Amino acid sequence: MTLLKDKIVSSSLYVPVQATIRDIRALTPLEKVFSLTLPDGMLLNHEPGQFVELSVFGVGEAPISITSSPSRSNGFFELCVRNAGDMTGVLHQMKPGDVVGVRGPFGRPFPMNRFLGKDLIFAIGGLGLAPARSVINQVLDERGKYGKVIILYGARTPGDLLFTDELEEWDRRSDVELHLTVDRPAEGWDGNVGVITTLFSHVQVYARNTVAITLGPPVMYRFVLMELLGKGVPEGNIWFSFERRMKCGVGKCGHCQIHHLYTCKDGPTFSFAEIKHLEGAL
Repeated sequence: MTLLKDKIVSSSLYVPVQATIRDIRALTPLEKVFSLTLPDGMLLNHEPGQFVELSVFGVGEAPISITSSPSRSNGFFELCVRNAGDMTGVLHQMKPGDVVGVRGPFGRPFPMNRFLGKDLIFAIGGLGLAPARSVINQVLDERGKYGKVIILYGARTPGDLLFTDELEEWDRRSDVELHLTVDRPAEGWDGNVGVITTLFSHVQVYARNTVAITLGPPVMYRFVLMELLGKGVPEGNIWFSFERRMKCGVGKCGHCQIHHLYTCKDGPTFSFAEIKHLEGAL
């Protein structure tokens, strides 16, 4: 492996680079944000929507979305990881200074250049805010390049909402329209109750100039799609992130294959126009 203009250049797609855990921040009892640095000042050089293969040596490896935006790299990058298995369980026990393995970045990012000048509506469910945060903060750091920004975000309970400090920051901004909902309210919750599609009645969109970005549990995608098509958003302007079933990250294992497409290589970002004829994609 060599260093070229602060970029990772590896002789193999399969050899992880050692990364050091710089900081760990708990968001909920299940989710933590891990801030990682690469050796010798190397930069990840990712784009919004990409992912890495994260490994805990001796335990396992898993694809993890990058939650930090390229505009806020500052020599490190962030991953939001849910404690959901053997590898992530061990990762959640690690401390700053511990070393993990990183391959990537992989995948096709969101085509940010195609979004320039467009109104953006984000429909996000649960852990989908992790990859969405990379896109949203990139947009906010280049705010003058985009039109209206609408964020719809839903979680199971108020306690499951992620990045609540940033949600409050976005809500205070005059150039962002934020709507939250939960499936099951708790004491003190005075916001919307219901699935994310119940938020669409609260927003107005200029459909022909709108790009929609949907991230979250696959079960919500079809219902969000119906709302967006009902508002007249063009099929080519409706984007999804398909992170399901990914494993190797480089299109070799076939675990994430959808017909002739590999989610890890051809995606994970797809427009509806690209996948609408593929049975089982939605």
